[in-house]
Amino acid sequence: MTSKIIPRRMFLGGLAALGAAGLRPAAAQAGPLLQVLKDANCGCCSAWIGIMQREGFQVQAQNVAWATLTRFKAQSGISEDMTSCHTGLIEGYVIEGHVPAADIRRLLADRPDAIGLSVPGMPIGSPGMGPETERDAYAVYLIRPDGGTEVYAQYEGG
Repeated sequence: MTSKIIPRRMFLGGLAALGAAGLRPAAAQAGPLLQVLKDANCGCCSAWIGIMQREGFQVQAQNVAWATLTRFKAQSGISEDMTSCHTGLIEGYVIEGHVPAADIRRLLADRPDAIGLSVPGMPIGSPGMGPETERDAYAVYLIRPDGGTEVYAQYEGG
């Protein structure tokens, strides 16, 4: 009968080889950093942040006064009709509201010339806004540098 136990030296040597090759075990790899500004009293913001963390993003959240958050949105190029309850920054892009993780990943992979993504308002069933089975139809918008928008993703009602 052959032993299936890996000797300690072989295990540690394997880890050292992975490190030398620039590779890390999947559990040690961290997703991109998503910095979020939000109102302290907003529960749906916290729910969205939890979803983003479960989706593998590193999240740093900061509670700020509503006036500060509103000013930050405007300075970041988010027009009033594109606003929601929280604003994130990730790898040079602004993420406004309850944007699904898959759309953020697509944005980071495609790297369009854009300010970022927005889900205006707080649509029911969007990430952090209740069950998808009761989802309102909503769109994720790509915000261009000139302030123009286009539909980036569309979600049907549930």
